[in-house]
Amino acid sequence: MTPEGLRYTKDHEWAKKDGELLVVGITHYAQDQLGDVVFVELPSPGKTVEAGQSFGVIEAVKTVSDLYAPVAGEIVEVNGELQGQPALVNSAPYEAGWMVKIRPANPADVDHLLDATAYKAMLEASHA
Repeated sequence: MTPEGLRYTKDHEWAKKDGELLVVGITHYAQDQLGDVVFVELPSPGKTVEAGQSFGVIEAVKTVSDLYAPVAGEIVEVNGELQGQPALVNSAPYEAGWMVKIRPANPADVDHLLDATAYKAMLEASHA
């Protein structure tokens, strides 16, 4: 379950262009590996992040994991629905379970992320 048209990181985040912003979340694979998500800690809007830098934490029944920014930029919006309904990450990782919206410092950086084909190949290689 890897939607086309999104970009992916090796840390299992996805990014989708939304005008000048990037909507960011974790992949179906990542939420499946984590198990039932019980808490998501996200930064306040206005925070600046660097590509690959942790911007938050996701807590599941089994483990706690960092969330990593796919590109450098400013966080302009966070998904407030996750405070009361963290399980949205499990039920709809590419829709209602999104995490943050980032205004990229360099919009072209998103083109350096993996496309769906490359992300699927990476997953297959890691399970070979």
